[in-house]
Amino acid sequence: MIRLTNTGFLIAVFLLSVSPVFAQVQSSTKKTDNREEGLTLYRAYLDSAKTYKTKDFQKSIDYIARSISELDSRDNRRELASSLALLAEVYGYYGQSDLAIANYRDALQARYSPATTLALGKAYVRNRQWEEALAVLEPLEDDSSLAPYSRVEVYEAMGEAHAGLGGVDKALAFFRQGLTIATKNQIGPKIPDLNSKIADTYASVNRLKEANAYYNNSLMEAEKQAPQRAVREKEKVADFLNKSNRFDDEIKLRKSSLKALDALPAPTRQETGIVSGQDSVSRQRINYKIANAYIAQDQYDEAIPFLERSIAEAGMEEDLVVQKDATRELSEVYRRQGDFTKALETYQKYVAVVDTLYARKEQEISRAARLNREIASIQNRISGLEQERELSQSKYDLALAEQRLTEESNKRQLWIIYSLLFGMLFMSLAAFFFYRSTQKQKLANHLLALKSLRSQMNPHFIFNALNSVNNYISNHDERSANRYLSDFSKLMRTVLEHSEEDFIGLSKEVELLELYLKLEHSRFPDKFDYRVEVDPSVDKEAFKIPPMLLQPYLENAIWHGLRYRETKGELSLRISQKEENVLEICIEDNGIGRKRSAELKTPHQRKQRSTAMRNIQERIAILNDMYKTHIKVRVQDLDEKGTGTRVLLTLIKGE
Repeated sequence: MIRLTNTGFLIAVFLLSVSPVFAQVQSSTKKTDNREEGLTLYRAYLDSAKTYKTKDFQKSIDYIARSISELDSRDNRRELASSLALLAEVYGYYGQSDLAIANYRDALQARYSPATTLALGKAYVRNRQWEEALAVLEPLEDDSSLAPYSRVEVYEAMGEAHAGLGGVDKALAFFRQGLTIATKNQIGPKIPDLNSKIADTYASVNRLKEANAYYNNSLMEAEKQAPQRAVREKEKVADFLNKSNRFDDEIKLRKSSLKALDALPAPTRQETGIVSGQDSVSRQRINYKIANAYIAQDQYDEAIPFLERSIAEAGMEEDLVVQKDATRELSEVYRRQGDFTKALETYQKYVAVVDTLYARKEQEISRAARLNREIASIQNRISGLEQERELSQSKYDLALAEQRLTEESNKRQLWIIYSLLFGMLFMSLAAFFFYRSTQKQKLANHLLALKSLRSQMNPHFIFNALNSVNNYISNHDERSANRYLSDFSKLMRTVLEHSEEDFIGLSKEVELLELYLKLEHSRFPDKFDYRVEVDPSVDKEAFKIPPMLLQPYLENAIWHGLRYRETKGELSLRISQKEENVLEICIEDNGIGRKRSAELKTPHQRKQRSTAMRNIQERIAILNDMYKTHIKVRVQDLDEKGTGTRVLLTLIKGE
């Protein structure tokens, strides 16, 4: 009845809670104008973030955070995905690949988009996570909504991923697919890119003939593009010529790049430069590479002017890396020519440049650390905004769901629900009480069975014990009779004390068994010797065992195995702990064995023993079921001849 009352109370609370929900929903419908205003601000902030993307990292991120803050409690997953994708672009632009990947994934969780999926795949490629890139990009192959340019980018990125994994044939196949689509749809910028990447792939496996052909194609196609693009491609091909030891062709091509750079306006040249990084294109780097090509041919006099120009231009552009490398190389050239004075002077300049570069690197490291802290702070702020937005969105969705549920419900449905609830509750209560009653009855049956089994302790032992006392008295051995009777009464008293208990401590059980074995040995001293061994590692207090569970097995060993031996036998009881909760008890005798013993018994004795063993098995089964213990008994012959018996009892403590 208590549970029924609680259910009714909960239903009443639910009905009362509907009214505030209606009020909340009605209040939210009045905010339509505010929603439109918020979206307007969102678009303005996002446009500002795009404007500052390549100019001011902090401002760009700040505007993205503001745009997300305008999406509170509104179903604007498209807008949220756009903000997160732009945030990923900003991180990618500034080299924060891991953050870029994380935000692309968040954007996809907010709303799936093929464009964002492609951007994520390309980010994985830039981060050299080839397998992750393929896992993201492969589904896009079957996306018919992709524009040709995007499809070309998909094949290009998949080609790069396969090339990174060493799959040259697959990489070439994807690059060619992309090139075919780019050529068919006249996607000019991608044609030289893909020719160049096919050439790179051939060059990576030393197929120089094919690489040279595609590099030539990339040069011709790059000439059709912007001058900056042509310069970059010339330098890439020149690097290939250098690796192929075609130094004269390399020098000629790099000199052509210098002329092309001279023809560019100064600001454009600075932008083309394409100015930072190991593979950047700049006058000082091209001059340095031309000098290296001459040095590779031992043409030191021709190399010196280019090294000097490289050093001078690197100094003007504050390109300390190239200035350092060129100064060191110039010092080495002078040394090879035997002009050790100039070599020393140049080397001293090299040391000074290295010191300056070291100081600048320290400043850059400091700035990078500060930037990383700022990025972490901003990312945490954006994550907090997203969590707040999700919480508000969840509340808003919950309110709308409750509103729809209330509108769809009617009086009949409510009564049906209530009837079902009461019916289910009634059935649950009936099932519960029936189950509890069944369990109580089962427990009572088990207890009664245990009590009955315990009361069937072998009466022959009591009868034989009394006969032994009578035998001692008839032989006028009163001392032995008194001692035997004292031990027997102690055993019986202890057995009776624990007759109502299902388990007793292991130490008490060992004490009972030792007393029992002592009594039996005093009756048959010429038939067997015995020993009881308890491993010192056994925690006797931790284990409990059903009282006198082992006594019938010991009695069988004595009365049906050892008693019939012509010579004196051995009986051992060993107790060991194999694992923390596992106790193993082994009873071994070298008697006549089970087969021979059965042959010597009368039909009445065989029936009596069968009943005793069945009682033990029933007792074990009941105890395992009631207490969730795991008691197992295995009886086997001690040797192949069938003589001797081993009883192995395993007890696993229940939880």
